Amino acid sequence: MTSIFSYKPKLIASLVFLVSLVLAIVLKELLVLVIPFAWLLFPLVFDYCVNKTEQLFWLLIVLIPFSTELQITSSLGLDFPDEPLMLLLTGMALLKFLHQPTSFPKYLKTAPLFFVVILMMGWTLLSASYSDNPLLGYKFFLARIWYIIPFVILPQILLDSQARISKMAIYLLVPMFFLAFQTLVRHSYYGFSFELVKKTIFPFFRNHVNYSAMLVCMLPVAWIMYQLTPQENGNKIWMKRGLILGTIALFFAYSRGAWLALFVGYAFYYVIQKKWMKQVLVGAVVLLLAVTSWLVTDYHYMRFAPDHDRTIFHTDIKEHLAATVALKDVSNAERFYRWVAGFNMFVEKPVTGFGPNSFYNQYKSYTVNRFQTWVSDNPEHSTVHNYFLLTLCEQGIIGLVLFCALYFGMLLKAQSLYHRFQNQFYGQVALCIGLVLSMLGVVNFMSDMIETDKLGSLFWLSLGILLLLDQKLKEEQTLIA
Repeated sequence: MTSIFSYKPKLIASLVFLVSLVLAIVLKELLVLVIPFAWLLFPLVFDYCVNKTEQLFWLLIVLIPFSTELQITSSLGLDFPDEPLMLLLTGMALLKFLHQPTSFPKYLKTAPLFFVVILMMGWTLLSASYSDNPLLGYKFFLARIWYIIPFVILPQILLDSQARISKMAIYLLVPMFFLAFQTLVRHSYYGFSFELVKKTIFPFFRNHVNYSAMLVCMLPVAWIMYQLTPQENGNKIWMKRGLILGTIALFFAYSRGAWLALFVGYAFYYVIQKKWMKQVLVGAVVLLLAVTSWLVTDYHYMRFAPDHDRTIFHTDIKEHLAATVALKDVSNAERFYRWVAGFNMFVEKPVTGFGPNSFYNQYKSYTVNRFQTWVSDNPEHSTVHNYFLLTLCEQGIIGLVLFCALYFGMLLKAQSLYHRFQNQFYGQVALCIGLVLSMLGVVNFMSDMIETDKLGSLFWLSLGILLLLDQKLKEEQTLIA
């Protein structure tokens, strides 16, 4: 490859060195002498960034389950090491696209789902500009870029074969099931205590909710890989063992949301098989609007206000589940407390919202004291515990409509691809994506993890694979024609 830095390199390097030497003497600053060395190294670094993106991509996939949260300052946190790798990959990809514009997948420019992503990004900037603290919104915008480029755009280039898609699945499953195994071993020393489960997942996950959400989303991946692995292949038994291990680990994660997501995943398997996705999504939206309308009419939602003194955290899983049914569990009570605040914020600014990343700084003045619990001081700075509502109160009704258009569009696309592919492998991958997305919808209705490194990576990677499969389907249909 001809480098853009190859023109008269020795002469230019000599001139750079001489100019730097003169500047160092005049300015009495030795650091200026770093410039000629940087000039010599930059072409090598540039060429590496353009041509060696794949190795870093695979490293990122492997490290997603292992990454941990680092609090650099009181206001700045970092998911390490995956977030720096995302940032590096983003920079490398941008350099590649600038140096080799033809390497950008042209079909993305006409892909409807990718167009929705562009609209979402534009609305994020606009919403941020109306925020009391626009800087938080701009940081949100930049952070989303380094999710979209590595997990949506790069897979179009790097996952160009069935073998590479299978490789990506293995690179996700092996680290996650290893963590599940070590968690079970550590948990056994505590007698599989519900109260102490958090200790067994440190430092890889913040809490059992994040751990179980990642784990449940890996089960469809393992199941599809098991289905696609030939009987005579020795790896098939390991896929089966991984499925059993993951299911056991999910049970002992003690997360109601992840358990529910697993059952919803089973249900969506039949929804996709029967082509009922559109009807289910319409029914879910209508039901949600009807329930919301009833709750806000005549203050019906006040009926669900908890008894502050009797709404506590239970250390026994049976008591915890019983309290959930009786609506006396502190985590659900606190969830209602945040949901009421989030809806009140939406009423205050229904169009633009309060701006991305603004919920924590704003919500306490919109809460209702009747819903306050023992944990309402919120030392973790967590948000509303519902990603759809979070989008609504931070980015307004337009932000929510755009996100729902993307999410529902992804589910419908997964179903469509599954039924249209003649290639069994790609059809099964589309089915897998549909199941993972259904589970992500459940856990993000009870939490807000699209912007976290682990669940966010899965969400955007699901979009990237769907866009790739859509192109593979067009290629298949062209060959058949």
